[in-house]
Amino acid sequence: MKGALLVAGTTSDAGKSVVVAGICRMLARRGVRVAPFKAQNMSNNSVVTLDGGEIGRAQALQAQACGLEPSVRFNPVLLKPGSDRRSQLVVRGKAIGTVGAEDYFRHRRELRDVVAAELAALRAEFDVVVCEGAGSPAEINLRATDLANMGLARAAGLPVLLVGDIDRGGVLAHLFGTVAILEPEDQQLISGFIVNKFRGAVELLQPGLERLTELTGRPTLGVLPYAEDLWIDAEDSLGTLADAPVGRPLPPVGEEWLTVAAIRLPRISNSTDVEALACEPGVAVRWVTEPSRLANADLVVLPGSKATVSDLRWLRRTGIAAALMARAAAGGPILGVCGGYQMLGTRVLDRVESGAGAVDGLGLLDLTVEFAEPKVLRRSAGHAAGVAVRGYEIHHGRVTHRGDPAWLTIDGEPEGSVRGAVWGTHLHGLLESDEFRRGWLRAVAAAAGRSGFAVAEDVSVAGVRAAQLDLLADLIEGHLDLAALERLVAEGAPAGLPIMATDVVLASDRIG
Repeated sequence: MKGALLVAGTTSDAGKSVVVAGICRMLARRGVRVAPFKAQNMSNNSVVTLDGGEIGRAQALQAQACGLEPSVRFNPVLLKPGSDRRSQLVVRGKAIGTVGAEDYFRHRRELRDVVAAELAALRAEFDVVVCEGAGSPAEINLRATDLANMGLARAAGLPVLLVGDIDRGGVLAHLFGTVAILEPEDQQLISGFIVNKFRGAVELLQPGLERLTELTGRPTLGVLPYAEDLWIDAEDSLGTLADAPVGRPLPPVGEEWLTVAAIRLPRISNSTDVEALACEPGVAVRWVTEPSRLANADLVVLPGSKATVSDLRWLRRTGIAAALMARAAAGGPILGVCGGYQMLGTRVLDRVESGAGAVDGLGLLDLTVEFAEPKVLRRSAGHAAGVAVRGYEIHHGRVTHRGDPAWLTIDGEPEGSVRGAVWGTHLHGLLESDEFRRGWLRAVAAAAGRSGFAVAEDVSVAGVRAAQLDLLADLIEGHLDLAALERLVAEGAPAGLPIMATDVVLASDRIG
């Protein structure tokens, strides 16, 4: 089998990322040399690659599903929103500037060439390339600059599978309407549908699927059931919901739970850092957005941010800053990661991201951070109290003064800070170091007065993630028409697929 296809979605968060990961894992388990590809992603959840760049977190997970190391080749264009109107533009893993809609429009030809070259190289090297769309192909207002949906499919001749999330409601209308609104040349590439997150008896849905085929001329290749245990590696930081739990908390090993309040910043980045905590039995992690939620938590996590100064102001405006300071004064455990670490310090000097200059931090750590170019992008390894740790760094901030003891030693240099029960680090992924996480959680539990909490000695975050990928592959193998999938990859979109635009116009005329 050799070829490629594109998995698009009726909406953001319809399930494109997990379907791609599942297909990749399924093919890799069968010995197929497969690679993921997302031409353009918009997300503040990113990871550092071996080739020294950054890509969206979902593409790193998809690479793992294929048995590959993350590479900038798998996500050549990444937009990292710093405000509602402007985003940092990352091309082939490196930030090249900040753009708004008009600036991005001017970059489109250059970016289209980058995307085409990377996809062509991957297709030459691998048997199969499974591409993921961005948002929805029905965003026809953006069609002229589209790099990741029908623009990519048309340019590369890719068959398209359209995924709809039935849990949102109206999935049949979403699937029908997405095809109908596209121009004829784009419609001819939409080759089939996948229904995601179905609960209940498929027989009840079948009449609707049959009617959908009658109306569109396209089959539904599979109905993927809702999987309660599927949760790790969120695609988009902005998809994290306030007051929502992270993961599926398992019963505690000891007599007590450890509760974690993770602050859901407006411009949160790398929200997946807290997933390692949620893997632990007896650790209940929840996203919060208002100060009362901090009062009874055993640990508060202040995560990364794509807009440190802006999110620091939000902390003060909401009263969370005051709650954090009161908590620290009482000895309550707090962890800051990257931007969250910077906010815990005494001062941030930012002439790069916000242009705000000198801004007072929360003063919970004796720390001064100055933002500078270029962005630090590196994988790092080291130790803490004799225990090996590893992770990755993505930040503009440089520590120019650290008055508290360092928490870690990374690449032979001091990293992070500790003051009492307040910890901070620039290192993302730190808590995925299993032995380190267990020891640190014991310290957190002691500081929180949870003597009845006990850590499990056998939890592996890497193992949990691998099990999640295998679960995805199992769902694909058990509920998708694999023969039809293989035909699409090898042969492309079927010839003569119906064009729906005329029928829609006629229907609207009849209604009028």
